[in-house]
Amino acid sequence: MSNEAVTAALLVIGDEILSGRTKDKNIGYIAEYLTNIGIDLKEVRVVPDEMEEIVAAVNVLRKRYSYLFTTGGIGPTHDDITADAVSAALGIPLYEDPRIIAAMLERLQSGDLNEARRRMARIPEGAEHVANPISKVPGFMIENVIVMAGVPAIMQAMMDDVAPRLKTGTRMMMETLEAGFAEGTYATALSEIAKAHPDIIIGSYPSFQDGRFRNQIVVRSKDGAKLQAGVEAIAQMLDDLKSQKS
Repeated sequence: MSNEAVTAALLVIGDEILSGRTKDKNIGYIAEYLTNIGIDLKEVRVVPDEMEEIVAAVNVLRKRYSYLFTTGGIGPTHDDITADAVSAALGIPLYEDPRIIAAMLERLQSGDLNEARRRMARIPEGAEHVANPISKVPGFMIENVIVMAGVPAIMQAMMDDVAPRLKTGTRMMMETLEAGFAEGTYATALSEIAKAHPDIIIGSYPSFQDGRFRNQIVVRSKDGAKLQAGVEAIAQMLDDLKSQKS
C-alpha cells in the first residue's frame, strides 16, 4: 500500500450503452470495489465503438491517472475494437496469443474456432492476462491500462483477478448522518464546516423514500481523526438546529 493517492479512470465502451439499449451495471460496482481497496476513481467516460474516440480517450486517461480500466468491446464481432484501439494508443502491436487459443479450445471444437472467435485471442505484445474463469477468454493489462469485459459477471471475476497486482493507497473511510432537516435549513452551516475542515469531503444527499423526503450527510476522509472531527462538528450543528426548532 502506498501513502500517495492512487487514482483511476473508467472508460465504458459501447454504442449500446449510449443508445440506452444496455443499462450499465459496472460503474457502481467498480467504483465501490476500487474505493474499498484504496484506489480513488476520479473519472468515468462513455464512448462509442469508434476507433478515434476510444484511442483519444485512452491516451488522455492513461496519462492522467494511475490506472485506466476499460469495459466492453472485447468480443468477436466487428464492433469489438477495444484491443485494436489500446494497441493503437500505446503503439504496441497485437498478436494472437496461443495460450488464449488453447483456453478457447477447452470449450470449443477446433472446427468452431472461426475467424471471428480468433479475434478475441489478439492482445498487445507483452500484455498480462486478466483471467476470466467464466468463458475462459481473458482480458489483459498492458502498462497501466486494464481491459475487461462488459458482461458484469465476467468483469467482476476479472476485477478479482487483477486487484492483487495493483498498487493501492490509503482506503477512504466514510460515515453517514441522518440530517432530519431540509437541505436549505443547514446548507449555510454545512458550508462553514466544510471550509473549517478542508481535509475531509462532505456531501449532502436528498432522497424520497416512503412518501417523504430524507436528507443524509456523508463525510469521507482517509484520516480517521479528521473524519471524526468533521462528524462531530456536523452532529453538533444538527443538535443546535434541533434545539432552535424545539
